[in-house]
Amino acid sequence: MSQKVRVAVFRPDDERLRDAVSLLDSLGATPVPDPMLAVEPTGERPRDDADYAILTSKTGVELVADAGWRPGETKLCAIGDSTAAVMRDHGYSVDVVPDEFSSTGLVGTLRDRVPGARVEVARSDHGSPVLTDGLEAAGSYVHETILYELVRPPESGTSAEMAAAGDLEAALFTSSLTVEHFLDAAAERGLRDEAVTGLNDAVVGAIGEPTRETAEARGIAVDVVPDAADFEQLACAAVEAAAPTYHE
Repeated sequence: MSQKVRVAVFRPDDERLRDAVSLLDSLGATPVPDPMLAVEPTGERPRDDADYAILTSKTGVELVADAGWRPGETKLCAIGDSTAAVMRDHGYSVDVVPDEFSSTGLVGTLRDRVPGARVEVARSDHGSPVLTDGLEAAGSYVHETILYELVRPPESGTSAEMAAAGDLEAALFTSSLTVEHFLDAAAERGLRDEAVTGLNDAVVGAIGEPTRETAEARGIAVDVVPDAADFEQLACAAVEAAAPTYHE
């Protein structure tokens, strides 16, 4: 008799985690919710006089909207379709969305537009330097505002214990930081090597190439990377990959 695939999911403990759990339930899997990220707002606001302003996450959009940020003639850029959709939901126009939803893609899209321009980058404290360095190399004047810090919840780590015990069939990493925080939680328990071994016996999904590279650099083999940086695609592919391997 087949049993349900146990799938660790590391999204923040808000609607993103609830939606992830609901999706995994609908796929016939057993969700193992273990939030590896918590948001701590800094209270900072982006400048409103830039030529271009870049938002890189749903969380960032919600924070600036709650703060009443309304830039004047600034052209607003989203790092991807998901961020753009949230921006529009909050009444912002979106002028630029790159074809490749990444810092590299955004730099490539803006490179010819920003020489001499003032560019505001509003994001978390773990934003990639690829974006700011690339924009500066293109000749723009970059100002970065840290809207929030991403920290590891102190109670996280159930999934690391399960991985170390061989009790996970899949794990879904949605950022490089979720990989790092998972390993930190495992190390706190003295189980880092065992947890990595357990993941390597399971199906590991990474939401994009930067996340895959982080995981593989730390000894975690990645089995699934969806074509688009989309959680539903990630979950569906990982559950499908893991399901045939788990039977009683």
